[in-house]
Amino acid sequence: MARTREFDTDAAVERAMEVFWRKGYAATSIQDLVEATGVGRGSLYAAFGSKDGLYEAALERYARQSTGRAAAALERDAPVREVLRELMLGMVDETVLDPQRRGCLVTNTAVERLPADRTAGRVVGDALDALTRSIRRALCRARERGELRADADVTAMADFVVTALQGIRVQGKAGADRRRLADVVDLALSVLDIPDRSTK
Repeated sequence: MARTREFDTDAAVERAMEVFWRKGYAATSIQDLVEATGVGRGSLYAAFGSKDGLYEAALERYARQSTGRAAAALERDAPVREVLRELMLGMVDETVLDPQRRGCLVTNTAVERLPADRTAGRVVGDALDALTRSIRRALCRARERGELRADADVTAMADFVVTALQGIRVQGKAGADRRRLADVVDLALSVLDIPDRSTK
């Protein structure tokens, strides 16, 4: 008869995610994970197979949470410039108000693990694709409402926003202050040429 797992897998993944997010993959030891989760080595290996397996589970959890929050924010019924500005400034604040300046685990993984780690690459790619799709949907709705030109390339615009957000995350992790990053947000929105309806 198989032995019942004696720990909360979701809680273990959440705690492991915090460690990987703070320290990165390479600097995180199995002992770090044992101490953070309160789960013995043997049980961790039995549940996740390896450190890589636990990292994949933690990264997938982070990606689901972050892309889910972004998708919900982008569904808000408001002018798209306002929606995008709020999303981007929210990510600025999330980065600069974090005392540990951990940045974004998806972005951190792209920098640390890719292209060598194909599994992590899949999770990162899926997360960025999901964010891009959510932004593109918001831009499509805006185009239908007449907020954008009829010939606006919403695919390129969505890719540009995601690229700007990744740069903001890296700059924020490197120590850029809120004013500098907020200026980047405003410049990005001006490049997109989305009318500011709040001034009308």
